Amino acid sequence: MTITADWLQWPETRELIAAFSSEPDSFRFVGGAVRDALLGRDVSDVDAATTLLPDATMSLLNAASIRVIPTGIAHGTVTAMVGQRHFEITTLRNDVACDGRHADVSFTQSWRDDAARRDFTMNAMYVSPEGELFDYFGGQEDAKAGRVRFIGDARERIAEDRLRILRFFRFHAHYGVGMPDAVAVAACAKAACHMSALSGERVQAELVKLLSAAHAGPTLLLMQEQGILDAALGVQVSAQIFVPLHAVVQRVGVDMSAALKLAGFVWHEPLHWDALSKRLRLSSRLDKTVRLLFSFKDSISVDVSVAKQKQILRRMGKECFMALVLLCWASGEDHEAWGAMIALAQQWEAPVFPVSGDDLIVRGFSSGKMLGEQLHQLETVWEQSDYTLSGAELLSLLPNV
Repeated sequence: MTITADWLQWPETRELIAAFSSEPDSFRFVGGAVRDALLGRDVSDVDAATTLLPDATMSLLNAASIRVIPTGIAHGTVTAMVGQRHFEITTLRNDVACDGRHADVSFTQSWRDDAARRDFTMNAMYVSPEGELFDYFGGQEDAKAGRVRFIGDARERIAEDRLRILRFFRFHAHYGVGMPDAVAVAACAKAACHMSALSGERVQAELVKLLSAAHAGPTLLLMQEQGILDAALGVQVSAQIFVPLHAVVQRVGVDMSAALKLAGFVWHEPLHWDALSKRLRLSSRLDKTVRLLFSFKDSISVDVSVAKQKQILRRMGKECFMALVLLCWASGEDHEAWGAMIALAQQWEAPVFPVSGDDLIVRGFSSGKMLGEQLHQLETVWEQSDYTLSGAELLSLLPNV
């Protein structure tokens, strides 16, 4: 079978293909780009595989004046930098020994052996530079049927790499149709107790990708039912909010970042956030943003005035405010007021307070607590004016010092 894909004709792709022209049949594209081309989905990242050893691969790329970086040389991976596009190219390999996360590898000349060590059938297809499809384990049929299927015995594949438990559900959320394979789910549930050894960064990355899927809600509920979420996160969480959250997101046509959706796991148990944030090794910036969500959680409701909404919106920022509204909407009563708050965030540009501490110091105020209190009083007056008073008008209200 021959496939057509826009990315096969990118100038950068053709330049990369030309670099391997002296080694016929040594180079194929693999993985997600092939799968998504079959499904008619957009492709941004393209990976490739080769029978050549890493040194030989780098020599060809250098000869073609393509910058190459040995990003994972121990496992046979280099990255070709062609224009603004990056292509990961990995030498065909066998996984010799696995410890549940990392593998010792040996290189091979067999495309089938390389395919056999991959996780799912839909990820183990290759395409030649001419577009010829090579599918050794029925990945084409599985992809088109929305069936995420392990290559070989699911228990063995999971034992090789525990992260495949999360990958299985992540791929089902993005590509699955109907219920996932029951045998695979059972294998994942049985091995879930070993996920505590996975790094927090890896778990975070998988969850963030899963949370961006259209079917994240039902998938996460299944993971919760099987005890997989609690095992992976090391803290009791709930996935109940994600189905209604997807519904309200679809209704208003806006979304929140998958990273902020992490707050949904403990939305009704904020005290668990410390443990969850630590487990996922979240950045201080993201952790601080989610804590801001929790700090305003009880300040907003369907009865809150527009003036108060604007005040909260100014303090939180548009993205965070909309996330707060969506989470409160999904976890409470369905009311038109929530939609109006989303519209406010989209339409209202929060003004900048036109007075600074320097303005007060010039007028004789000393820096310190009193200055801060005076600024706060002026800001309150400004808010009560619906942000209409100018800086000069506000300063005219100051007492003489």
